[in-house]
Amino acid sequence: MGPDQEDQRRQEFEETALVHMQSIYSTALRLIRNKTDAEDLFQETFLRAYRFFHQFRSGTDCRAWLFAILHSLFVNRVRRASYPTVDLDEERVYREGGTSSSLPGNPEVDLIHRLAGEDIERAIDALSPKLRVAVVLADIEGCSYREIAKICECPIGTVMSRLYRGRQALRDALKQYAGGDKAPQEDE
Repeated sequence: MGPDQEDQRRQEFEETALVHMQSIYSTALRLIRNKTDAEDLFQETFLRAYRFFHQFRSGTDCRAWLFAILHSLFVNRVRRASYPTVDLDEERVYREGGTSSSLPGNPEVDLIHRLAGEDIERAIDALSPKLRVAVVLADIEGCSYREIAKICECPIGTVMSRLYRGRQALRDALKQYAGGDKAPQEDE
């Protein structure tokens, strides 16, 4: 590959893939729950994407392609080792810009954190990795069932099942926060 082709490839990668950095990073952090490991996973995702960018079909969904790479790397890491839960205060400091290297926040995720913060974080963190991936991709990243199925390399029915079970587990875990387990009060 000549220097002109390499420059063209780099420019196309920047315009097509790098626009999704925040989304990929926030998903990596949500999946791994550890700032340092999430940064490693994020970097590895983009390194692999750049290395295999020649295989990306122009005009297709680059975001879904990046999520597929991220998912594959995440699954491989989960198979190799289990990750401990991150101290929620440490994650909040990082999310709120406590380090100079942090990326700008995702508005939807920031709103969720402000509204229910730790309760939702704990509930999502308690999900199994497969359920967590499905819930994060669907409800935080806004991926369609078809995109999630492609990313996770499973049938759409499996995605729907994982989302149902994940959302049900979140609902059950958040009942106390929402006051769902209290009996309605009657007017006297």
